[in-house]
Amino acid sequence: MTRVTGWRRAWRWAKRILLGLLALLILVVIVGAIYEALGRRAAARDFPPPGKRVDIGGRSIHIDCRGTGSPTVVFEAGLGSGGSVEWSLVHEQVARVTRACAYDRAGIMWSDAKDGPQDAVAVADDLHATLKAAGITDPLVLVGHSIGGPYIRTYAGRYGDQVAGLVFVDSSHPDQVVELGKVTRTNMHPGKVSAVVDTASALSWTGLVRFLAAGTGSPLLSARDRERMAAYASSSIRGARAELAGFDRTMDAARAVRTLGDRPLVVLTAMKPPTPAELKALGLTPEEGARFKQRWATLNGEIAALSTRSRQQLVPDAGHYIQYDRPDTVIAAVRDVVGQVRAGTMAAR
Repeated sequence: MTRVTGWRRAWRWAKRILLGLLALLILVVIVGAIYEALGRRAAARDFPPPGKRVDIGGRSIHIDCRGTGSPTVVFEAGLGSGGSVEWSLVHEQVARVTRACAYDRAGIMWSDAKDGPQDAVAVADDLHATLKAAGITDPLVLVGHSIGGPYIRTYAGRYGDQVAGLVFVDSSHPDQVVELGKVTRTNMHPGKVSAVVDTASALSWTGLVRFLAAGTGSPLLSARDRERMAAYASSSIRGARAELAGFDRTMDAARAVRTLGDRPLVVLTAMKPPTPAELKALGLTPEEGARFKQRWATLNGEIAALSTRSRQQLVPDAGHYIQYDRPDTVIAAVRDVVGQVRAGTMAAR
């Protein structure tokens, strides 16, 4: 009888503890949801779009154009949630020599999210519609970082009459998953992190993403730029998730563009050795890390070979975000291509 009474007493205490934990969890979720709602309101108030939002058929895309002159430079960011802000260290400098536009893809920063697939073809069509809505009809110099490389390559394949030149900034390559996998002996497909991104996207309403994003970002960016990116991280993750889901379609679309003709083209390749943390994440020794970089340089060289008027520049002191580590190098490359486009235009006259 005493043993039964003891079990009942223990069970009552266990239920009280479980109910207490459940109540605490509910409270945390409620507080988190309020934190997120207030955070989104504050983001809209404190960090309004620096450019303008143009309608492309029921959705608005944010595009920030500065400077004057032709051709127009269009910056295409890599996969992630930073969007147009990722070009903040080079945007204004390029705008001193010609019109320069950074924009946000669907669901990123100040641009509306979209239903349906998001891949290189969809990105190209959205950008084409955005430029048309913004009244930009002059020749373009496209600048793409990371997955932005396949995006601008696809754009050139679909709307080639507009594209006068291109700059690839440590660009992704359509065959990188297979080729880099041979060096690392690991799965290099970004889809392997999709479960994490899916979970983060699903929980963004709880304030978790906003909380984790606070205080992050490259220290090379200004404090305000880091704050802007963090302020919109919980909403931008939806757009990044959609692009991650379309990765394979993006690479297929880029692979189908087999030539960029004789357009002036510069390929910048980051060659800074992987850090110990990066080597550990990839499961590589320093020697294997060096081979990884060499294979990456070879893949970038294949991108340069798409045009008969191109050059590849290895950047030994920059990591993947060359526009952060060596913005001067990106600025110089863009100005180089702009100059070649202008010289060609004058010669044609």
